[in-house]
Amino acid sequence: MITLHHLNNSRSQRIIWLLEEIGIDYKIEFYERHPVTIRAPQALKDVHPLGKSPVISDDQTGITLAESGAIIEYLVHNYAPQLKPNSDSPMYWQYQYWMHFSEGSLMPPMLISLVFTQLQKAPMPFFIKPVAKMLSEKTMANFVSPNIKALLGFIENHLSQNTWFCGNELSGADFQMSFPLEAAVARGIINESLPHTLKYVKTFQARKAYQAGLEKGGEYDYA
Repeated sequence: MITLHHLNNSRSQRIIWLLEEIGIDYKIEFYERHPVTIRAPQALKDVHPLGKSPVISDDQTGITLAESGAIIEYLVHNYAPQLKPNSDSPMYWQYQYWMHFSEGSLMPPMLISLVFTQLQKAPMPFFIKPVAKMLSEKTMANFVSPNIKALLGFIENHLSQNTWFCGNELSGADFQMSFPLEAAVARGIINESLPHTLKYVKTFQARKAYQAGLEKGGEYDYA
């Protein structure tokens, strides 16, 4: 039995989708973010020292594992090898690339964008706010926004030629890429100007396994 330690509105929702696609028995332990800080509760540190989600525990192997990419690789390797191209396939390194691209290239500037957006709304002394706003706007305009635009353009071009991130077959890379793309759609960063990416997100969100995962996972603002 797989136990998923699941935090609302987090990357762990994509693990529920994966578990539903695989069709294995699993259970969910639910955790709620703090209403003010939006941080995970202390209880998650009892599962993993960093206190973050997702984390899975596998009764069959005795393994407890954190990090979305590692969890996806573990579940695919042990329970759904059909969701990963063979090592001699032309798609194998494409798979590896997108598995790392999600958190290595796409998420950092998106998180920076979110931080600077929240910074402009944060309470602060009136004489500091204009300076903070200026620094935030310049950083966004000169670095963060152009970087995100280039990354999403790259993804759009790839999806204009592929149904999924590894060609015509669903793979673990699609679960890994789902979270940042859903977040970008929810924030209006991905819209009709990126039609292939928008279609891609709507396509996986319409899958039965994804919908079943939403019902089981609870609150999730990105779908």
